[in-house]
Amino acid sequence: MEIGVRIAAAQLTGSARSKRQVIAGPLVGLLHDDDAWYLSGMLAAEPGQPFDPDELPWALDIIRQAFSAEGRWLSAELVDEANPGLADALEANGMTIVSHPPLLVVDPDGLTIPELPAGVTTEVVKSEEQQTEANAVSAEAFEVGGAGFALKPDPVDGGCVLIRVDGVPVASAFWTAVGDGVTEVAGVGTVHSHRRRGLGGLATAYATQQAFELAGATLAWLTPGDDGADRVYRRLGYEPKATAVHLGDPGGHLADLR
Repeated sequence: MEIGVRIAAAQLTGSARSKRQVIAGPLVGLLHDDDAWYLSGMLAAEPGQPFDPDELPWALDIIRQAFSAEGRWLSAELVDEANPGLADALEANGMTIVSHPPLLVVDPDGLTIPELPAGVTTEVVKSEEQQTEANAVSAEAFEVGGAGFALKPDPVDGGCVLIRVDGVPVASAFWTAVGDGVTEVAGVGTVHSHRRRGLGGLATAYATQQAFELAGATLAWLTPGDDGADRVYRRLGYEPKATAVHLGDPGGHLADLR
């Protein structure tokens, strides 16, 4: 299976575990019970399959109505190679393409784990107390009140790592639910006082390693937020294999899509 299709299919499988699906033609809306904007979104319903452009207007209208009924803003994350032309067709129907970041991937053999600097420790989040600490790091790092995620007892459903400096939590990263051996590493954040020390890269590497070792993933992927993050991830062994497309309806959180 072409890697872009594999990732898009796994993203759909993993997301469907914890979200309600609204399937309409070539699109599927995924609604999380938590109303945080970044937890719900839209994906391609059939990665790797051609779509009928004539179906798109009514399909998108159905998804928009479902999101509007629950007071949600609609955004989408696609893999360009998995459904060529779909992002452009959505743009023609009123959505805004924000970015085309490279989609970077790594397998267990390609991952490089940096050495821990003095005073730095890493841990997998396994308790509600640790999860609260990790969420507090995310809230400060991304300057979003209430940012964070619920504790996942089973690593296959996703997980989180926490980086401490002299015992103080300063960075975190998580992996998503594993689908078909694939997971996304995301939410990499470092508190402002400890940035530019390589801690975000360390969190990324450790989250990736734990997704492989604890959750059984055989492929991890991510999208860098900027060129600096891209360089960090590539030093860890991540390589570009496809292209993501981030888009959303006008207004809302377009500025937050990267």
